Amino acid sequence: SNNLNILKEIITPHNKDKILSFFNSIGIYPKIKNGYYYPNSNQAITIKEALVLEATLKGVIIKTNTTVENIEYKDNKFIITTNTSIITCDKVILSSGSNANPKTGSDDFSYQILKKFNHTIIPPLPALTPLTCKNYILKECSGVRTDATITMIENNNLISSVTGELQLTNTGISGICTFQLSGKILRSINNKNQVKVAINFLPQIEYNNINDVISFLDNRHITVKNRTISELLDGLLNYKLVNQLLKISKINRNNTWNQLSIKDKITLANNLSNLVLEIENTYSFDKAQVCTGGIALTEININTMESKKQKNLYLTGELLDVDGECGGYNLSFAWLSGIIAGTNAGGKKYEK
Repeated sequence: SNNLNILKEIITPHNKDKILSFFNSIGIYPKIKNGYYYPNSNQAITIKEALVLEATLKGVIIKTNTTVENIEYKDNKFIITTNTSIITCDKVILSSGSNANPKTGSDDFSYQILKKFNHTIIPPLPALTPLTCKNYILKECSGVRTDATITMIENNNLISSVTGELQLTNTGISGICTFQLSGKILRSINNKNQVKVAINFLPQIEYNNINDVISFLDNRHITVKNRTISELLDGLLNYKLVNQLLKISKINRNNTWNQLSIKDKITLANNLSNLVLEIENTYSFDKAQVCTGGIALTEININTMESKKQKNLYLTGELLDVDGECGGYNLSFAWLSGIIAGTNAGGKKYEK
């Protein structure tokens, strides 16, 4: 978020317990693994079914096949125009998400509505998404998955590093570690910065400089005897990736490590531990799981999620300028903001 100080007041241990308490109250028994919470059934549909059942038992009317076309506020009432009817109500909670993953029906409709209510919209950009690279040199490795550390470089300054599974595609990079940095990277590019990523394909090796990588390969050559450089690396990395890195390094795959010149060793060690790719200035919401950006937190009452621009209008989840890493964090914020908005819109005071 662009307002992390405000966000810290929303995401608290007490509020986390509110989420767990709520799901327990509607029948979800949690399984905790490595600090992450799952339904004990191991099925995501369990969550959906429990939420729908609870809403039904509470007398909530759910209208399907209904498209909201406009929302206005007149004479202290909201007038909601849909494709089937006109609905008049006292309060509205918008929980429609962002532009991400449009095949599920997501678009910028709510942002356009909120502009009418004079809200500021920090431009939504894809997040938790694959990235496209300029002059991409790893096309032949499309489909390869490997553990790696990727580092974001903005205008030649190191910004952030993430270690995890990296997936190589025919246009760029994907996988969890890419997703974790994608929102920050695309926001930076949108701000006219040059952004590159440096990939370390040997994250399991502790080293301080390129000489340490060379020493590692020296020792490996001594330990694993009578191997070509290709065979020596095959035990470390996917063979497609090995072949491509050797090709990029302009090294004959049939040579041994000792046959390589010092220059070749430095080149190969760099490509193994610090391969730099420039990120393309392309935005696509199609494969984005969430968006970064949205309504500024300064424009809502964080104790109620009510708009400061329009009385009785509440905003939740991804509509707001809040996005998290992989691992359920975006869902958690959606549920938490929904609990706060629903409690207050229903006439009760949310207990912090």
